[in-house]
Amino acid sequence: AWYMNPVFSILIGGILPFGAVFIELFFILTSIWLNQFYYIFGFLFLVFIILIVTCAEITIVLCYFQLCSEDYLWWWRSYLTSGSSAVYLFLYATFYFFTKLEITKLVSGMLYFGYMLIASYAFFVLTGTIGFYACFWFTRLIYSSVKID
Repeated sequence: AWYMNPVFSILIGGILPFGAVFIELFFILTSIWLNQFYYIFGFLFLVFIILIVTCAEITIVLCYFQLCSEDYLWWWRSYLTSGSSAVYLFLYATFYFFTKLEITKLVSGMLYFGYMLIASYAFFVLTGTIGFYACFWFTRLIYSSVKID
């Protein structure tokens, strides 16, 4: 099926986890780059829990579709599916740079994009790990309940 194309499913899998955090991302970027205070840490924790649940659910659903189409190479795709939300995070950081910040110096721009690249990579590792472990748990669960006679 067309929706099981690896590139398509990986990119689609990152939209919902990013959608769960992008409002908070605006406030975090504003507090870091525009010297404003961020003081809603309880809500940030709630958004983090929603991110974990969203990454796990999306990866499990796409892994299930992949296993139903008899493609058993789910390991890296599960990692990349939820980790692809970091691509959207970096694209949003680029949008934020051009719309909200008034940085004109080359070194300042390089510093911004360097930091945001590191933050996006950390987000990639975090969300990819969440997706992989959720998919690993799911496949162990469904294959442990299959009885072969």
